[in-house]
Amino acid sequence: MLTLQTGHSASSSASDDSPSQSAQPDMTDTITTVELPTSPLTENDTPVYKLLIADDHPLFREAIADVIRNRYPNSDILEAENLESAAAMAGTQDDLDLILLDLNMPGMNGLNGLIQLRNESPTIPVVIISAEEEKSVVLQAMTYGAVGFIIKSLPREKMTQALEQVLAGQVYLPSDVIRATDDGRSRQRRIQDENLIPPEMLNSLTRRQLLVLERMASGESNKQIAYNLSIAETTVKAHVSAILRKLSVHNRIQAVLAASNVDFNQYLRR
Repeated sequence: MLTLQTGHSASSSASDDSPSQSAQPDMTDTITTVELPTSPLTENDTPVYKLLIADDHPLFREAIADVIRNRYPNSDILEAENLESAAAMAGTQDDLDLILLDLNMPGMNGLNGLIQLRNESPTIPVVIISAEEEKSVVLQAMTYGAVGFIIKSLPREKMTQALEQVLAGQVYLPSDVIRATDDGRSRQRRIQDENLIPPEMLNSLTRRQLLVLERMASGESNKQIAYNLSIAETTVKAHVSAILRKLSVHNRIQAVLAASNVDFNQYLRR
């Protein structure tokens, strides 16, 4: 609130503009109170989240916590150094917004730890954080219920973007890993065969839907797809819904898995 004091000159100016000068009150030494709009504080606009960082390396827990606090300064951050303590915290902290889970910490036994955590606390989203960059591992983590896979070597800015994406309710996949070519191992080939999309299903997609699916398979969010294709994000969401229906899959992850090795050029040339 700002208080202004107006003197005789203001009175004269007001009187000169009036058709009847005698009808104007004397403004000398009158105090006028003016309400000015106040800008909200920046931190008030920043969402507040409750996250659990489960990793056996204290330095990495500190580093990822610093990334989180830099973007969401008032967030509540819990830490665990093994699967047992992470599962215990998830069981008692049902208001957690996200669990950041190291793939190789004690008790994990590969992806079995993820499966256990998803079974015991199915309402809490889990993102795998790992140095692992094998495509088949990333895809398996997603099939077992992870909503994202963040590579530990990601630059700070990209890691922040990945966190923003999953906290906004979207899936995050490392695009470089997803684009990687088949390494020829039988395990990878089996995953591809199990998720192969019949050609008639792909042919049922419009050209725009194929473009959206191609970018989904590359790990892009709806916002990124909208920007790259110069369309509205709501339009992207409509295309995604149509894609899921036409491919007879239940969610975005299944669509991404199924389309990860599709030769889109073959269908876009038609």
